[in-house]
Amino acid sequence: MADFIKEPGARGTSPAPAGRFSRAEIGAFLARQGILIAFILFMIGFTIANDRFLDPDNILGVVRSSAILGVMALGVTFVVISGNLDLSVGSMMSFSTIVVLDLHDKIGPAMAIPAMFAMTLCLGAFIGFLVGYLKLNSLIVTLGMLSAIHGLTLTYSGGKNMDIADKEGTWFSVFGQGSIAGIPVPILIFALMAAALGMVLARTPFGRKVYAVGGNGVAATFSGVRRARTVFMCYLVSAFCVATAGLIQASRSLGSQNTVGQGMELEVLAAVILGGASLLGGSGTIFKTVIGVLILGFIQNGLLLVGLQFYAQYVVTWVIIILAVWLDIAAKRGKLWSPIA
Repeated sequence: MADFIKEPGARGTSPAPAGRFSRAEIGAFLARQGILIAFILFMIGFTIANDRFLDPDNILGVVRSSAILGVMALGVTFVVISGNLDLSVGSMMSFSTIVVLDLHDKIGPAMAIPAMFAMTLCLGAFIGFLVGYLKLNSLIVTLGMLSAIHGLTLTYSGGKNMDIADKEGTWFSVFGQGSIAGIPVPILIFALMAAALGMVLARTPFGRKVYAVGGNGVAATFSGVRRARTVFMCYLVSAFCVATAGLIQASRSLGSQNTVGQGMELEVLAAVILGGASLLGGSGTIFKTVIGVLILGFIQNGLLLVGLQFYAQYVVTWVIIILAVWLDIAAKRGKLWSPIA
């Protein structure tokens, strides 16, 4: 074994005794795995602070409460890997929740559910058309749609919250309140969708096109990949996941405020980035997105158990996003600190 290790970016050789890692190697490792190390430290700290943290009921409750966020994050993962953003998912979830609750009493749950999915998919298709075919900036488009869909929700509901009239006599509650073999249905839906979409992204031609478009859109186009269609389909996948999340949310409470999804786009994006998906596109997996969702869920739960108020979660979420983006950029350049000011 060599006595010295050459440090990337350094002049000549840097004296690093055998068996030790260079600073660049340590920096690259922390850039790739730093968020997991931080998560482990958080878990250890929360467990010491409160012995209820690792209680099976608490763990099951955290995963269940994270299912809605997780389902939305699965779809946004496709969008981010394709090199785009979707900041409209929070408002779109509010819309789908209000619509399915309103139609439940008017046409029955059997018709309300597909009608809500169709309306939500139309919104996703419109965003996909603007970003994919008209080549508009995804940040601007989805930021504008965030306000537009919020206004559409308020217009549809007349500014009122929605409730199901007969809460005791409907099977609609099974999606949010039911359980199978002791496992809550929201967790099962989240797990099944994660498995299915993970296979689509990793094992199908469409999944490979998503990575190609996000990695190098120009090269993908010259390779015969229909870039516009791929981006369009990614937004449809995202809209489908949002509609599913809206279904779970409406079924869980059988009533909802018309702003129920407001602000969730920030948490969804945080979970996706925490899972390793690059804001530059071309990288990320469904499995790691699930890990990112769980990281957020357990950190928020731990903060509550140690006595911090719920609004402290917003500050922590912001810090986590900054940390995740920093580690993402650091992983690209192979070191935590840039030598250029």
